[in-house]
Amino acid sequence: MLTLVFVLVFNFFLFRVIPGDPAALLLRGSAAFNPQNLEQASHDLGLDQPLPTQFVVYVKDTLTLNFGQSFYLRGQPVSRVIGDKIWPTVLLVGTSTIASTIIGLIIGIYGGWKHGSTFDVTSLGFTLFAYAMPEFWFGIIVLMMFAGGVGIFPSLFPTGGYETPAAGLTGFSHAVDVLNHMALPFFVLTVAYLGEYAIIMRNSLIDILGDDFIVTARAKGLREEEILWRHSVPNALLPTMTVTLLSLGFVFSGAITIEYVFSWPGLGWLTVQAIDNKDFPLLQGLFLLFSAAVIIANLVADVLYSYLDPRVRAA
Repeated sequence: MLTLVFVLVFNFFLFRVIPGDPAALLLRGSAAFNPQNLEQASHDLGLDQPLPTQFVVYVKDTLTLNFGQSFYLRGQPVSRVIGDKIWPTVLLVGTSTIASTIIGLIIGIYGGWKHGSTFDVTSLGFTLFAYAMPEFWFGIIVLMMFAGGVGIFPSLFPTGGYETPAAGLTGFSHAVDVLNHMALPFFVLTVAYLGEYAIIMRNSLIDILGDDFIVTARAKGLREEEILWRHSVPNALLPTMTVTLLSLGFVFSGAITIEYVFSWPGLGWLTVQAIDNKDFPLLQGLFLLFSAAVIIANLVADVLYSYLDPRVRAA
């Protein structure tokens, strides 16, 4: 709660120290841009009030989920604009996070279990490369190869967007069209994210395999598969679980670079548009949503950690 309060206060002052007059931004490009209307717009936005008064109004509006109106999308409430973009982000980033978690854990488990083997060395090199490479760079390469078509690579997928414009597709045809547009960014995010989960799981499992209770389990004559899945993996999963839950918290912030590269109309793409257009109310709403999602995910991770690990409860 204290962290959320800090974010709330920080959110208020952050966008009031950025250069630029919100009233002028609201009226720019219109015939109403004159000193009289500029003063009226400042009054309507409450910018002529003392800063403490503005803060009280801001807190009251935020608690009632009233984030004001977007400058970029004139007249539309910020909450509605954000709500319209949540589903594309959850669909893309949520599914890719789940896929990368599952694949990364499997690679990490078998790499740690077969520590030093050919599979471990090869998979470690791949996951380190996947973890280190910039997402936008990999996205551009994949876009050129499989959407633009380069050399022997055919153009198989759309270059971007959420659906085919003006196609009027519905039902199953619409779902297939969305999945077709989603294929490339989903692949890029899954590959880019799985490296982190694989590396953490591998290292955690290697540490667990040297513990005394594993030696005791082998001395009792337990099968290697039972030692792996019943004793080693559940304990090695604990550090990975924290990273996974935090990653799910970051789902709502979207993958800004990937959404921008593939023109995916989610919260990440919306953030770029809000920055380009200096849409302060929209940025405030997005920043608060992103921060709250990560804080809540961190809280859930702490609670589950104490539930899953008896040593934490004992301490």
